[in-house]
Amino acid sequence: MAHPDLSHVVDACRAGNRVDLSEHDPRETFGWDKDDAKDAVEDVMDDVSTLQQRLFADGERAVLIVLQGIDAGGKGGTIRSVMAGLNPAGVDVNGFGVPSEEERAHDYLWRVHAHTPELGQIGIFDRSHYEDVLVVRVKGLVPEERWRKRYGHIRDFERMLVDEGTDVIKLFLNVSKEEQRERLQDRADDPEERWKFRMGDLEDRALWDDYQVAFRDAMRETSTDDAPWYVVPGDRKWVRNLVVATILRHHLRRIDPQYPPAEDGVEGLIIE
Repeated sequence: MAHPDLSHVVDACRAGNRVDLSEHDPRETFGWDKDDAKDAVEDVMDDVSTLQQRLFADGERAVLIVLQGIDAGGKGGTIRSVMAGLNPAGVDVNGFGVPSEEERAHDYLWRVHAHTPELGQIGIFDRSHYEDVLVVRVKGLVPEERWRKRYGHIRDFERMLVDEGTDVIKLFLNVSKEEQRERLQDRADDPEERWKFRMGDLEDRALWDDYQVAFRDAMRETSTDDAPWYVVPGDRKWVRNLVVATILRHHLRRIDPQYPPAEDGVEGLIIE
């Protein structure tokens, strides 16, 4: 069976500055079926692997993938399922939880800036600087006057990264409230997954509507041509994986990294 058409996926998921999450179905399939999608993601990741090798060899640009979403939204699963196809020597994964005492002693961007990828690398943020306009806002950890200014800080920060050679790809893993309930219940029921469950997850779940507004506003305020947000359908993991792989391939193709020229005399060399 022919693989599904992927040409419209990037535009369909791009958030823009007028994003309305009610218009993005977490169970969207783009007309794919599960078997075709699983085959297609392998083909896409073959392309991504080649492009990653060129990115590493060229050493002129980097890629930063920002993963955001609610608890049990699939950030870890995305990293395991999609990014596992990348060469680990060229990938750096960082997670950002509750700030440490040292991190709180600095500005909120200090801890993330230190982990942005080197040229030639793909960096992945499991949560990110956006926690400081999401959790901080929803839980009232700083005054509104303060967190509202951070949208501008973030736009400027990401603009600087792009100007200095880092492509910024921001992915919001969009899952439904019912899907989150099922995933949290599975964690609580499974002895091998129970360690992931925090009672605080239920407190955050009770704030679902507030988080949805915070996610929407963050995307509206910070989705730019140079550092776009994408709303990724998250209820079906096989759709999520193909969408994420396709968006990553799109950006790597846009960068179009090339192998550097070989030293003079290498071509045609006979080694005895």
